Amino acid sequence: MKAISLRYLISAAVLTATAVSASAAQLSSDARSAIPHDVQQLVVIDYRAMQNSSAAMELRGQVMPPELKQLESALRKSGLDDNNDLEQLAFVLYRPAGGGDDVNTVGIAQGQFPVQDVLATFKKNKVKATVVRTNKIYPMGKTGMSVVFLDESTMVFGGMQAVRQALDARDGVAPSLLTNGPVMDSMRSVDTEPLWSVLDQKGTQTMMKQVLGDAGSVADYDSVKKRLIASFYSMNFQHGVRFDMSVVTGDAFTAATVSSLLNAAVLYKKMSGSDTDKQALEDTTIRSNSGKLEVHFAASDAQFASLLKSPMFQSMVR
Repeated sequence: MKAISLRYLISAAVLTATAVSASAAQLSSDARSAIPHDVQQLVVIDYRAMQNSSAAMELRGQVMPPELKQLESALRKSGLDDNNDLEQLAFVLYRPAGGGDDVNTVGIAQGQFPVQDVLATFKKNKVKATVVRTNKIYPMGKTGMSVVFLDESTMVFGGMQAVRQALDARDGVAPSLLTNGPVMDSMRSVDTEPLWSVLDQKGTQTMMKQVLGDAGSVADYDSVKKRLIASFYSMNFQHGVRFDMSVVTGDAFTAATVSSLLNAAVLYKKMSGSDTDKQALEDTTIRSNSGKLEVHFAASDAQFASLLKSPMFQSMVR
Protein backbone atom coordinates (compact mmCIF):
# COMPACT_ATOMS: atom_id res chain seq x y z
CA MET A 1 0.00 0.00 0.00
CA LYS A 2 1.01 3.59 -0.49
CA ALA A 3 -0.38 7.09 -0.44
CA ILE A 4 -0.33 9.45 -3.40
CA SER A 5 3.20 10.73 -3.82
CA LEU A 6 4.10 13.47 -1.37
CA ARG A 7 5.46 15.38 -4.34
CA TYR A 8 1.91 15.61 -5.71
CA LEU A 9 0.63 16.96 -2.41
CA ILE A 10 3.45 19.48 -1.99
CA SER A 11 3.05 20.53 -5.62
CA ALA A 12 -0.64 21.09 -5.09
CA ALA A 13 0.06 23.24 -2.05
CA VAL A 14 2.71 25.34 -3.79
CA LEU A 15 0.64 25.79 -6.92
CA THR A 16 -2.05 27.50 -4.88
CA ALA A 17 -0.20 28.72 -1.79
CA THR A 18 0.21 32.37 -2.75
CA ALA A 19 -2.90 32.74 -4.86
CA VAL A 20 -4.66 36.06 -4.48
CA SER A 21 -8.04 34.41 -4.24
CA ALA A 22 -9.17 30.84 -3.69
CA SER A 23 -12.28 29.12 -4.99
CA ALA A 24 -13.70 25.72 -4.19
CA ALA A 25 -12.29 22.71 -6.02
CA GLN A 26 -15.42 20.62 -6.37
CA LEU A 27 -15.85 17.69 -8.71
CA SER A 28 -18.80 17.51 -11.09
CA SER A 29 -21.14 14.53 -11.02
CA ASP A 30 -19.68 13.34 -14.33
CA ALA A 31 -16.17 13.46 -12.88
CA ARG A 32 -17.22 11.61 -9.73
CA SER A 33 -18.91 8.90 -11.76
CA ALA A 34 -15.60 8.20 -13.55
CA ILE A 35 -13.77 7.45 -10.29
CA PRO A 36 -13.55 3.71 -9.47
CA HIS A 37 -15.28 2.60 -6.27
CA ASP A 38 -12.35 1.51 -4.10
CA VAL A 39 -10.66 4.88 -3.60
CA GLN A 40 -7.62 4.81 -1.34
CA GLN A 41 -6.86 8.52 -1.72
CA LEU A 42 -8.33 11.38 -3.71
CA VAL A 43 -6.60 14.77 -4.07
CA VAL A 44 -8.35 17.71 -5.75
CA ILE A 45 -6.81 21.11 -6.47
CA ASP A 46 -8.00 24.38 -7.95
CA TYR A 47 -5.59 24.58 -10.86
CA ARG A 48 -6.73 28.02 -12.00
CA ALA A 49 -5.92 29.69 -8.67
CA MET A 50 -2.21 29.40 -9.32
CA GLN A 51 -2.50 31.65 -12.37
CA ASN A 52 -3.16 34.59 -10.02
CA SER A 53 0.33 34.48 -8.54
CA SER A 54 3.68 34.92 -10.28
CA ALA A 55 5.42 33.56 -7.17
CA ALA A 56 3.44 30.31 -7.37
CA MET A 57 4.29 29.98 -11.06
CA GLU A 58 8.00 30.42 -10.28
CA LEU A 59 7.94 27.95 -7.42
CA ARG A 60 6.12 25.20 -9.26
CA GLY A 61 9.17 24.44 -11.39
CA GLN A 62 11.02 23.55 -8.18
CA VAL A 63 8.56 21.00 -6.87
CA MET A 64 6.27 19.84 -9.67
CA PRO A 65 6.74 16.09 -10.27
CA PRO A 66 7.86 14.95 -13.76
CA GLU A 67 4.50 13.29 -14.41
CA LEU A 68 2.67 16.61 -14.20
CA LYS A 69 5.25 18.34 -16.40
CA GLN A 70 4.80 15.62 -19.00
CA LEU A 71 1.03 16.03 -18.79
CA GLU A 72 1.23 19.79 -19.33
CA SER A 73 3.56 19.33 -22.29
CA ALA A 74 1.31 16.70 -23.87
CA LEU A 75 -1.79 18.85 -23.33
CA ARG A 76 -0.20 21.86 -24.99
CA LYS A 77 0.93 19.78 -27.99
CA SER A 78 -2.62 18.48 -28.29
CA GLY A 79 -3.99 22.00 -28.59
CA LEU A 80 -5.07 22.69 -25.01
CA ASP A 81 -4.14 25.90 -23.23
CA ASP A 82 -3.45 24.70 -19.68
CA ASN A 83 -3.31 28.33 -18.46
CA ASN A 84 -6.91 28.99 -19.48
CA ASP A 85 -8.65 25.71 -20.24
CA LEU A 86 -7.93 23.79 -17.02
CA GLU A 87 -9.87 24.62 -13.86
CA GLN A 88 -9.54 21.62 -11.52
CA LEU A 89 -7.26 18.61 -11.37
CA ALA A 90 -7.99 15.46 -9.40
CA PHE A 91 -5.60 12.57 -8.74
CA VAL A 92 -7.10 9.27 -7.65
CA LEU A 93 -5.29 6.33 -6.09
CA TYR A 94 -7.60 3.32 -6.14
CA ARG A 95 -7.58 -0.46 -5.80
CA PRO A 96 -8.84 -2.21 -8.94
CA ALA A 97 -11.34 -5.04 -8.53
CA GLY A 98 -9.57 -8.25 -7.57
CA GLY A 99 -6.26 -6.42 -7.27
CA GLY A 100 -5.63 -7.06 -3.58
CA ASP A 101 -3.38 -4.32 -2.23
CA ASP A 102 -2.28 -3.20 -5.71
CA VAL A 103 -3.19 0.39 -6.56
CA ASN A 104 -3.61 2.32 -9.78
CA THR A 105 -3.60 6.08 -10.35
CA VAL A 106 -5.88 8.02 -12.68
CA GLY A 107 -6.28 11.75 -13.22
CA ILE A 108 -9.37 13.80 -14.00
CA ALA A 109 -9.27 17.33 -15.37
CA GLN A 110 -12.16 19.77 -15.46
CA GLY A 111 -12.46 22.97 -17.44
CA GLN A 112 -13.69 24.27 -20.77
CA PHE A 113 -11.88 22.28 -23.44
CA PRO A 114 -11.83 22.92 -27.22
CA VAL A 115 -12.48 19.24 -27.84
CA GLN A 116 -13.07 19.52 -31.59
CA ASP A 117 -9.79 21.41 -32.06
CA VAL A 118 -7.90 18.81 -30.05
CA LEU A 119 -9.47 15.94 -32.00
CA ALA A 120 -8.57 17.72 -35.24
CA THR A 121 -4.96 17.92 -34.06
CA PHE A 122 -4.98 14.20 -33.23
CA LYS A 123 -6.35 13.45 -36.70
CA LYS A 124 -3.77 15.70 -38.38
CA ASN A 125 -0.97 13.92 -36.52
CA LYS A 126 -2.49 10.53 -37.37
CA VAL A 127 -2.99 9.63 -33.72
CA LYS A 128 -5.10 6.49 -33.58
CA ALA A 129 -7.73 6.02 -30.90
CA THR A 130 -8.58 2.91 -28.95
CA VAL A 131 -12.36 2.53 -28.91
CA VAL A 132 -14.02 1.31 -25.69
CA ARG A 133 -17.79 1.13 -26.22
CA THR A 134 -18.59 4.69 -27.41
CA ASN A 135 -15.43 6.19 -25.91
CA LYS A 136 -12.25 7.04 -27.83
CA ILE A 137 -8.97 6.90 -25.90
CA TYR A 138 -5.97 8.70 -27.40
CA PRO A 139 -2.27 8.21 -26.56
CA MET A 140 -0.52 11.38 -25.36
CA GLY A 141 2.78 11.35 -27.22
CA LYS A 142 5.73 9.73 -25.46
CA THR A 143 4.37 10.31 -21.95
CA GLY A 144 2.98 6.79 -21.65
CA MET A 145 -0.37 8.34 -20.72
CA SER A 146 -3.68 8.26 -22.55
CA VAL A 147 -6.63 10.65 -22.50
CA VAL A 148 -10.36 10.44 -23.13
CA PHE A 149 -12.85 13.30 -23.21
CA LEU A 150 -16.08 12.50 -21.37
CA ASP A 151 -17.52 15.79 -22.65
CA GLU A 152 -16.30 19.33 -23.31
CA SER A 153 -15.67 19.96 -19.61
CA THR A 154 -14.23 16.67 -18.31
CA MET A 155 -11.34 14.50 -19.40
CA VAL A 156 -9.70 11.43 -17.86
CA PHE A 157 -5.98 10.73 -18.24
CA GLY A 158 -3.45 8.15 -17.06
CA GLY A 159 -2.19 4.73 -18.07
CA MET A 160 -4.38 2.86 -20.55
CA GLN A 161 -5.55 0.34 -17.95
CA ALA A 162 -6.48 3.07 -15.48
CA VAL A 163 -8.39 5.05 -18.12
CA ARG A 164 -10.29 1.91 -19.14
CA GLN A 165 -11.22 1.22 -15.50
CA ALA A 166 -12.41 4.82 -15.07
CA LEU A 167 -14.62 4.40 -18.15
CA ASP A 168 -15.99 1.13 -16.76
CA ALA A 169 -17.03 3.02 -13.62
CA ARG A 170 -18.51 5.91 -15.59
CA ASP A 171 -20.45 3.62 -17.96
CA GLY A 172 -21.87 1.49 -15.15
CA VAL A 173 -19.84 -1.60 -16.02
CA ALA A 174 -18.10 -1.45 -12.62
CA PRO A 175 -18.98 0.28 -9.32
CA SER A 176 -18.00 3.94 -9.01
CA LEU A 177 -17.20 6.39 -6.23
CA LEU A 178 -20.87 7.38 -6.16
CA THR A 179 -21.68 4.14 -4.31
CA ASN A 180 -18.79 4.49 -1.81
CA GLY A 181 -20.64 5.98 1.16
CA PRO A 182 -17.69 6.49 3.56
CA VAL A 183 -15.54 8.36 1.01
CA MET A 184 -18.48 10.45 -0.19
CA ASP A 185 -19.20 11.38 3.44
CA SER A 186 -15.58 12.47 3.96
CA MET A 187 -15.71 14.59 0.79
CA ARG A 188 -18.64 16.59 2.12
CA SER A 189 -16.44 17.80 4.97
CA VAL A 190 -13.75 19.37 2.75
CA ASP A 191 -14.80 19.79 -0.89
CA THR A 192 -15.56 23.51 -0.56
CA GLU A 193 -11.83 24.25 -0.16
CA PRO A 194 -9.31 25.05 -2.95
CA LEU A 195 -7.15 22.03 -2.06
CA TRP A 196 -8.52 18.94 -0.36
CA SER A 197 -7.97 15.24 0.00
CA VAL A 198 -9.79 12.23 1.44
CA LEU A 199 -8.36 8.83 2.36
CA ASP A 200 -10.07 5.54 3.14
CA GLN A 201 -9.03 3.22 5.96
CA LYS A 202 -5.99 1.71 4.23
CA GLY A 203 -4.88 5.10 2.95
CA THR A 204 -5.26 6.61 6.41
CA GLN A 205 -3.22 3.86 8.07
CA THR A 206 -0.42 4.28 5.51
CA MET A 207 -0.46 8.07 5.74
CA MET A 208 -0.30 8.06 9.55
CA LYS A 209 2.56 5.55 9.48
CA GLN A 210 4.50 7.93 7.24
CA VAL A 211 3.66 10.99 9.32
CA LEU A 212 4.62 9.34 12.61
CA GLY A 213 7.99 8.10 11.33
CA ASP A 214 9.85 6.22 14.07
CA ALA A 215 6.97 6.85 16.47
CA GLY A 216 4.80 4.69 14.19
CA SER A 217 6.93 1.65 15.01
CA VAL A 218 5.97 1.53 18.67
CA ALA A 219 3.54 -1.01 20.05
CA ASP A 220 0.92 1.62 20.86
CA TYR A 221 0.45 2.43 17.18
CA ASP A 222 0.21 -1.23 16.19
CA SER A 223 -2.59 -1.64 18.71
CA VAL A 224 -4.70 1.21 17.35
CA LYS A 225 -3.93 1.47 13.62
CA LYS A 226 -6.79 -0.88 12.68
CA ARG A 227 -9.17 1.53 14.39
CA LEU A 228 -8.23 4.38 12.06
CA ILE A 229 -11.34 4.56 9.87
CA ALA A 230 -10.84 7.46 7.46
CA SER A 231 -9.22 10.87 7.14
CA PHE A 232 -9.56 14.10 5.22
CA TYR A 233 -7.68 17.37 5.03
CA SER A 234 -7.88 20.73 3.31
CA MET A 235 -5.75 23.81 2.69
CA ASN A 236 -6.98 27.38 2.33
CA PHE A 237 -4.95 30.44 1.33
CA GLN A 238 -7.27 33.42 1.63
CA HIS A 239 -5.71 34.73 4.85
CA GLY A 240 -2.22 33.29 4.98
CA VAL A 241 -2.02 29.48 4.84
CA ARG A 242 -4.31 27.20 6.81
CA PHE A 243 -4.11 23.40 6.93
CA ASP A 244 -6.72 21.28 8.70
CA MET A 245 -6.75 17.50 8.94
CA SER A 246 -9.14 15.12 10.69
CA VAL A 247 -8.56 11.41 11.28
CA VAL A 248 -11.72 9.50 12.18
CA THR A 249 -11.08 6.78 14.75
CA GLY A 250 -14.53 6.02 16.09
CA ASP A 251 -13.55 6.08 19.75
CA ALA A 252 -11.94 8.54 22.13
CA PHE A 253 -9.20 6.16 23.34
CA THR A 254 -7.78 5.61 19.84
CA ALA A 255 -7.90 9.32 19.04
CA ALA A 256 -6.09 10.16 22.28
CA THR A 257 -3.43 7.48 21.71
CA VAL A 258 -2.64 8.60 18.16
CA SER A 259 -2.65 12.22 19.31
CA SER A 260 -0.03 11.39 21.93
CA LEU A 261 2.13 9.57 19.39
CA LEU A 262 1.93 12.43 16.90
CA ASN A 263 2.76 15.00 19.55
CA ALA A 264 5.81 12.90 20.46
CA ALA A 265 6.89 12.89 16.80
CA VAL A 266 6.50 16.69 16.64
CA LEU A 267 8.56 17.09 19.80
CA TYR A 268 11.37 15.06 18.23
CA LYS A 269 11.27 17.20 15.09
CA LYS A 270 11.41 20.35 17.20
CA MET A 271 14.59 19.11 18.83
CA SER A 272 16.32 18.23 15.56
CA GLY A 273 14.89 20.69 13.01
CA SER A 274 16.01 24.12 11.82
CA ASP A 275 14.63 27.33 13.29
CA THR A 276 12.14 27.57 10.42
CA ASP A 277 11.05 23.99 10.95
CA LYS A 278 10.64 24.60 14.66
CA GLN A 279 8.49 27.65 14.02
CA ALA A 280 6.27 25.67 11.65
CA LEU A 281 5.84 22.99 14.28
CA GLU A 282 5.07 25.65 16.90
CA ASP A 283 2.26 26.80 14.62
CA THR A 284 0.82 23.27 14.54
CA THR A 285 -1.76 22.08 17.06
CA ILE A 286 -2.73 18.43 17.58
CA ARG A 287 -5.61 17.24 19.72
CA SER A 288 -8.19 14.49 20.07
CA ASN A 289 -11.85 15.45 19.93
CA SER A 290 -14.83 13.09 20.17
CA GLY A 291 -13.25 10.16 18.41
CA LYS A 292 -11.24 12.26 15.96
CA LEU A 293 -7.61 13.27 15.76
CA GLU A 294 -7.45 16.90 14.63
CA VAL A 295 -4.37 18.69 13.24
CA HIS A 296 -4.33 22.41 12.51
CA PHE A 297 -1.56 24.54 11.01
CA ALA A 298 -1.67 28.25 10.26
CA ALA A 299 1.00 30.67 9.03
CA SER A 300 1.34 33.93 7.18
CA ASP A 301 2.32 33.92 3.51
CA ALA A 302 5.83 35.06 4.49
CA GLN A 303 6.22 32.28 7.07
CA PHE A 304 5.03 29.70 4.58
CA ALA A 305 7.44 31.01 1.94
CA SER A 306 10.29 30.54 4.43
CA LEU A 307 9.10 27.03 5.19
CA LEU A 308 9.29 26.12 1.50
CA LYS A 309 13.04 26.86 1.62
CA SER A 310 13.68 24.97 4.84
CA PRO A 311 15.68 21.70 4.99
CA MET A 312 12.61 19.86 6.28
CA PHE A 313 10.55 20.90 3.26
CA GLN A 314 13.37 20.20 0.82
CA SER A 315 13.80 16.69 2.20
CA MET A 316 10.05 16.10 1.77
CA VAL A 317 9.99 16.96 -1.94
CA ARG A 318 13.09 15.05 -3.07
